[in-house]
Amino acid sequence: MRPPTEPLATLSPRTHVCDGGRSLLGVAGGVAGGVGGESGLVRLDDAEAAAVAAGPVGGELARRLLDADLADPLVTPRPVDAREVSVVVPVRDDAVRLGRLLAALREDLPPGVEVVVVDDASRARGEVAAVVLAHGARLVAHRRNRGPAAARDSGLREVTTPCVAFVDVDVVPEPGWLERLLPHLDDPSLAVVAPRVLGPAARPGDGAVARYEQARSSLDLGPAPAAVRAGGRVSYLPGACLLARTAALGDGFDPRLRCGEDVDLVRRLLAAGWRVRYEPGAHVRHEHRTGVAAWAGRKAFYGTSAAPLAARHPQAAASLVLRPWTVALLGGLVGAPLLGRRALAVTGAAAGLALVGRTRGLRRDGSPRPVRAAAVVVLEEAVAALWGSGSVLLREQWPTALLAAVVSRRARRTVVVVGVLDAVADHRRTGPRLGLLPYAALRRLDDVAYGAGVWAGALREGSVRALVPVRVSRPRRPTGRGGAAPRW
Repeated sequence: MRPPTEPLATLSPRTHVCDGGRSLLGVAGGVAGGVGGESGLVRLDDAEAAAVAAGPVGGELARRLLDADLADPLVTPRPVDAREVSVVVPVRDDAVRLGRLLAALREDLPPGVEVVVVDDASRARGEVAAVVLAHGARLVAHRRNRGPAAARDSGLREVTTPCVAFVDVDVVPEPGWLERLLPHLDDPSLAVVAPRVLGPAARPGDGAVARYEQARSSLDLGPAPAAVRAGGRVSYLPGACLLARTAALGDGFDPRLRCGEDVDLVRRLLAAGWRVRYEPGAHVRHEHRTGVAAWAGRKAFYGTSAAPLAARHPQAAASLVLRPWTVALLGGLVGAPLLGRRALAVTGAAAGLALVGRTRGLRRDGSPRPVRAAAVVVLEEAVAALWGSGSVLLREQWPTALLAAVVSRRARRTVVVVGVLDAVADHRRTGPRLGLLPYAALRRLDDVAYGAGVWAGALREGSVRALVPVRVSRPRRPTGRGGAAPRW
C-alpha cells in the first residue's frame, strides 16, 4: 500500500460557479437514491476562489469541495502491487461464468494477486472446485447456503492485504479497472470506491430487455464521478464490484440481508465517518437477465430491500428529500386542477419567499450578486423536486397513484402526463438502441416491478417506513471557512 496522501481536487464540470467564483453550487437532483437531495453550496473567500480557478487544490479546501460533491479527486492510474490487494468472488452453481471471470482477472491482474472464491453451497461443487483449481485461485466452501453477504464475509476473513476487491461472478472487469480504482485508497479517509457497472456490450440479435439494460441498468450510476453520501446525487454503491480498505470493513456485510447488503455497508461506513466514492472512469460489465419475467422479478427483488434498510437506517429511508418551500410548490401544483389560481398563487408565493430567503442569506455572507446566485439555487431545487416527485409517483408510490387514477379523472390525467414526460425525457437522456414506445413500456414495467417489491417488503417487515417517500430538510447556509454548514 502506498503511503497515505491527501487528495488533490479539480472543480467538477457539474458545479455552477456564481458570484465571480465565490459561490459554488452543486446539482440538487440525484441519479441513485438522491433524487431531490441535498445540494452542495460552498462560499469561498477571494484567495480560495483564485486557487480554485487556477487549477487543482489540496488540503482543507479540497476536502470541503469533495465532501460537498463540487469537485472530483485528481487521480492518476498506477500499476497494481500484488501485496496490496486481494480479490473475493462469491459463487453458487455458476461454474461457466466463474471460469470466464477468473480468466479475465488473471489476464488483467499482475501475478501474485490472490483470488479467493467462496462457494456458497453449490449443488455441483465439483464443477466449481475444478474451475477454481484450473485458474489457480483459492477455494473456501460453505456447507449450507448462507447468501452473498455471508459469502463475501467468509472471503474477507481470508484476506491479509490492505485492500480487497469484491467481484460478483456475473461481472467481467474491463482492462485497467483496478489500476484506476486503487489510487483512490491512497486517501486515508476513503473506505470504499466502486467502478461504473455497465451492461454487456451491444451484440446483434439483442432483445428489447437487453437493449434497455444497456442504456438504463439499475446498477449503472451514470458517467459522472461522485462522492457517495446520504441525500446526494449518489447515495449507495452496488455490490457487483467494490474495492475497499480492509481495515475499514470490520465484520463486513450483514449476513442477515439477502438483498441490500451493499447499501447497508455503505451507509454504515458513512455513519462511522468514512468517505466513499464512485469512480466511473473504471468499468466492469454485468450480465443482466434478459427474459422479461426473470428481469422484472429481479427488479422486484431489489425493491424488497427497502423495508429492512429503512429499519436499519431511518434517516436515509426517504426516496425523496424536499425543502419546506418545495413542499408548498408541489402542493400548489397538485391542487391547481381543483383550486385554480389560488393554488398557483401558493406556488408563486413559495418560490418568491424561497428566493427572498436565499438572497438574504447570501447577502449576509457577503455575496456580491446575491439575487442571481439565489435564483440558481431556487431553480435547482425546484427542478429536482418536480423530477423527484414524478419519479416517486411512478415507482415506489405507483399503487397509490393507480388508486387515485381509478377514482379521479384529474389524477388519471396527471399520472398519464407524468408517465409520458418521464419516458420521453429518459429516452432522450439515455439514447438507447430501442424505440420510444418499447422503451417507455419497459420503463414503466421496471418501476412497477421495483415498487411492488417495496410494498411486498414493507408488508413482510410489518412497517410502513419504506413507504413514506418524503423527508423535509431545512436549507443550509453555504459552507464557510470553518467547514461546518450552519443552518439558515
